[in-house]
Parts: sequence; structure tokens; C-alpha cells
Amino acid sequence: MPRFFHAFRKRLLRGNRLTRYLVYALGEIVLVVIGILIALEVNNRNSEAKMRRSETQYLNEIAKSLRSDLKDVHFNIRFNEDRLRS
Repeated sequence: MPRFFHAFRKRLLRGNRLTRYLVYALGEIVLVVIGILIALEVNNRNSEAKMRRSETQYLNEIAKSLRSDLKDVHFNIRFNEDRLRS
């Protein structure tokens, strides 16, 4: 495929068709820019997905820690109530 474009570009330059060549060159530039923008979008989506996974993991760890703390609080309340009764 690249040979085709290379030959096409040479034909345009040889035939003194500068306007067509400039349109061709502009088309190539647009395609490259579109490719870069697509790559950036994919990268952004991957980064966001990775951040969401990390956030979920952190929230799960916080929830687990809070459940553990709540169990400790309930234990301490019962322990202290029993001590007060005796």
C-alpha cells in the first residue's frame, strides 16, 4: 500500500500538478492528526478505567476497615457495659 501512495505522489509532482499534490499532502496530514487524536482518546479511556479500578479497590479497603472498626466498637461497648454491671 505505501508503494502505491509513493508512486501516486511522484506522479502528481512529475505532472506539474502542484494543487493536487497539496490536496494530497493535506489529506495525509489530516489522517495523521486523526490517528493521533484516536490514540489519545484510547489512552485517556484506559487511564480512566485504571483510575476507576484503583478507586474501587480503595473504597473496598475503606469499607472493610470501617466494618472491622465497627466490630471493635461494638465489642468495646459490650465489654464496658459488662464491667459496669459487675
